[in-house]
Amino acid sequence: MTQAEPNSPAPARPAIAKPQVVIYTDGACKGNPGRGGWGAWLKAGEHEKELFGGEANTTNNRMELSAPIEALASLKRSCQIIIYTDSEYVRKGITEWIGGWQRRGWKTADNKPVKNADLWQRLQALEKLHQVEWRWVKGHAGDPGNERADALANKGVNAAPR
Repeated sequence: MTQAEPNSPAPARPAIAKPQVVIYTDGACKGNPGRGGWGAWLKAGEHEKELFGGEANTTNNRMELSAPIEALASLKRSCQIIIYTDSEYVRKGITEWIGGWQRRGWKTADNKPVKNADLWQRLQALEKLHQVEWRWVKGHAGDPGNERADALANKGVNAAPR
């Protein structure tokens, strides 16, 4: 029988794999501003979840941001995620622009307040809980996941108070 050296590190525990989740998100607005909705379709293995919601007086960009926020907030543990969005505003905002906004105190390059800073901050906080890869998908081009998210976003518009 062998004994461990007194100063040797404990054996490494095997890493627990994070669940893998694919999320399609979309936002919609009837009038901008106007009644809006967001939708998200989540898929993890054989499990699927549909989420949607709406607001009476909002903008399309707020709904585009609300979809991934609500999707990430619905997850019960840290996951490895691919988020598909047809919004370059969302994808570029979270992957390219947000660092500059933070460095400038939530101001744009031309020193104006960042629109929807409340939502950007919430999205960033939720994103940090997971490993997220952001992918752009062309909207209304027949991608089944995007079409499903679009239908959910429109369901959210119809559910929004008038």
